[in-house]
Amino acid sequence: MTIERREFLTLAAATAATAALPGPLLAAAAADPLKGRIVVNALGGLGDPNDRGDGMVPRVSPRVLTEAHASGLTAVNITLGYVSGPADPFEASVRDIAATDRLVREQDRDLVKILTAADIRRARAEGKVGLIYGFQNGAMMGKDVGRADIFANLGVRIFQLTYNPANQIGDGSMAPGNRGITPFGRELIARLNDLRVMVDLSHSGERTCLEAARASRAPISINHTGCRALVDLPRNKTDAELRLVAERGGFVGIYFMPFLNVTGHARAEDVVAHIDHAVNVCGEDHVGIGTDGDVTQIDDLKRYEAALAKEIAGRRAAGISAAGERPDTYPFVVDLRGPDQFRKLVRLLQAKGYGSARIEKILGANFLRYAETVWGA
Repeated sequence: MTIERREFLTLAAATAATAALPGPLLAAAAADPLKGRIVVNALGGLGDPNDRGDGMVPRVSPRVLTEAHASGLTAVNITLGYVSGPADPFEASVRDIAATDRLVREQDRDLVKILTAADIRRARAEGKVGLIYGFQNGAMMGKDVGRADIFANLGVRIFQLTYNPANQIGDGSMAPGNRGITPFGRELIARLNDLRVMVDLSHSGERTCLEAARASRAPISINHTGCRALVDLPRNKTDAELRLVAERGGFVGIYFMPFLNVTGHARAEDVVAHIDHAVNVCGEDHVGIGTDGDVTQIDDLKRYEAALAKEIAGRRAAGISAAGERPDTYPFVVDLRGPDQFRKLVRLLQAKGYGSARIEKILGANFLRYAETVWGA
């Protein structure tokens, strides 16, 4: 998922001032459950799934940014750089960062590059959407740990060690060996700690995750996952992984993905169930959201299904697919999507008995606290 896959083209949107709203809308805005809150999507995107161009490749339309603002989103960890394919991992990753920097410069009225926790607060105060630069595969490192300095200096703030297969750092969730962290992986984790870059263990195998959490001097994260105690699939994390990450001060984001239900057809109630389980295992100070999806929803699901089948076939051929991915399983939760997804989640958590303070933590305060620990205030 490089920048070519998420082409942020012709972004333009204007947010109407609250004071200009008519009476009924002003009252609705005042009752907004997200008002004054920071909402951080620990893994997501800004794309228009209705305008994908070539196959599954999303293109961002003016609608996307308008809906991102309307959703209440403060900041999102976007996937840049190499994930899989024939491109040179290092070159593709540098190219993506440069293209996204250009986008932020061109759209500075709406977007801001996130480098510190203070930038997340600034995005909220200025009504902008913060972009957190993140990787989902460490292949671009080659065997040169010094490349971590290059990417940190370019603004990468989240470094996911593996995707689903194994790489030179460790084993992904679909690697059969479950071999854990390699010596190079341990060296890389130490360098990322020195550089104050988040180490993300999403997609990792269990042993890789446990060893990395113990090896890291700084807290680590699992930015988008589910709970394997509820659904036994490799992309979901065991209680041992969740607990260790929390005990070491880290962060766990629950995704809005098919892996949350054994049928592959996850619903909003499944998201709440996995959040609730994670809170019970990790404690309420270590759980948030990492939807692994866009804010803009798909308008025509039937049309989308044909493109999805092609995408799944391509992922399987490339060896990067996860158990539980099928052409009939949407990579999102059908009844928890679109620009109202975070407000609906709030309502569901309230119905579950969650209080305002706990909900605020899950929406973004926990990620912000974690960011302050790793990046600095």
